[in-house]
Amino acid sequence: MLLSIPLVLEAGRELTRRYFAGETEAIWARLTPQMQAALGSLANLDATRALVEAQAGTEQAVFGEWTEAADGVRVYRRIARFSKARVEIELRWAFDGADRVAGFFIRPSALREAVAKHETAKTRLLLPVHGAWTVVWGGRTLAQNYHAFSRNQRFAFDLLVVRDGLTHRGNNLEDCFAFGQPICAPADGTVATAVDGVPDQPAGSGPSVDPLGNHLVIDHGNGEYSFLCHLQSGSVKPKAGDTLHAGDLLGLCGNSGNTTSEPHLHYHLQDSPLPFDGDGLPAEFSDYLADGVRVDRGMPLRGQVISR
Repeated sequence: MLLSIPLVLEAGRELTRRYFAGETEAIWARLTPQMQAALGSLANLDATRALVEAQAGTEQAVFGEWTEAADGVRVYRRIARFSKARVEIELRWAFDGADRVAGFFIRPSALREAVAKHETAKTRLLLPVHGAWTVVWGGRTLAQNYHAFSRNQRFAFDLLVVRDGLTHRGNNLEDCFAFGQPICAPADGTVATAVDGVPDQPAGSGPSVDPLGNHLVIDHGNGEYSFLCHLQSGSVKPKAGDTLHAGDLLGLCGNSGNTTSEPHLHYHLQDSPLPFDGDGLPAEFSDYLADGVRVDRGMPLRGQVISR
């Protein structure tokens, strides 16, 4: 029997409290087998909770909460303000007829434009990829870029290789067109952090305990730092302290860390070398093509096909 509306409200509030308190074992026991299979493990649930806390901070105020029924489930929804996020965050719990959690997500609640602490970046950037890549997420609004809610990643990009409308032609990593593609330094700098050895996950895997996967952080010497993430295991060339020039080979596109769906490159620029810290900077690239049109300097947008 479906939970009554008052019980849905009570259950949603209690699960939310447990989630933010880190009581994930109790939540895991409440999940349907399908939800457990989708998440993969309790460790993955812990990793996603830690990632939310690192990016959005702690809940500060609840603006609204309500329940609704659809397709045989009851849903609890909650909108709240968080300490690090500059837009409201929505959280949902869905309950099936056996009072089990059949669905859960937490994400930005509104399609707003990201607020920049720094309106411009000083570093002259070149695209870190060769050939044609499609911008999956990119831009200033949440409609264009789900990263926009995150303080440090608000102007981040996710890039994929698309051919004939497809990103892959099979179920293996090697069948994904982005996998193994060269990734290059977007500007001169010094390697602040180089991480390799994180295994590439199968395509479509759930969250990882290593969110960035194999990655590089490049210090551009002016208080600005490039993050290039999800590189292929064993492919990272530079070491911490190495000097780089724009265009130098860094490694290969992989599927390590929280790639969620398939191999892609995550890139963002921020004013701190520390992951999940600092403020994101509007990353504008120079001398590239966007949908075949030459751009002297600009920010690639979701849906565009870009190339050097």
